[in-house]
Amino acid sequence: MDFYEDGDEIVSVWRPEPQFQGWVNTLHGGIQSVLLDEISAWAILRKLQTTGVTSKMEMRYLKSISTNDPRLTLRASIQEVKRNIVIVEARLYNSIDELCTKAVCTYFTFSPEKSREEMHFMGCEVEDEEVTLEKLLA
Repeated sequence: MDFYEDGDEIVSVWRPEPQFQGWVNTLHGGIQSVLLDEISAWAILRKLQTTGVTSKMEMRYLKSISTNDPRLTLRASIQEVKRNIVIVEARLYNSIDELCTKAVCTYFTFSPEKSREEMHFMGCEVEDEEVTLEKLLA
């Protein structure tokens, strides 16, 4: 997965494949949760410049997703920070921009020192080239 900033949000585009189906041509719910957990973690990495672990994840499956869909768009944004607890909202859209799945993830974040010394996190820098959402979705 590749991740991009769009204002306060982190965005990723992912292409489902048949091996990720849970039922015929339907994206497995566990795969959806992995995708939403991953983009939530990247929201913390990029926006807070630290690492953390998921302590709770509440999923809402609103609409089934076809594994034949040409692309899915994921978006995540930080909703709340209380000391080392961070709440992230993540959303998964199909190729016609219908909201299909959303998650509220609670993360326990590490101090910058622990992230650097124990988790070997050296920062999440921005690349020089700007990628527009239009380019990303093309």
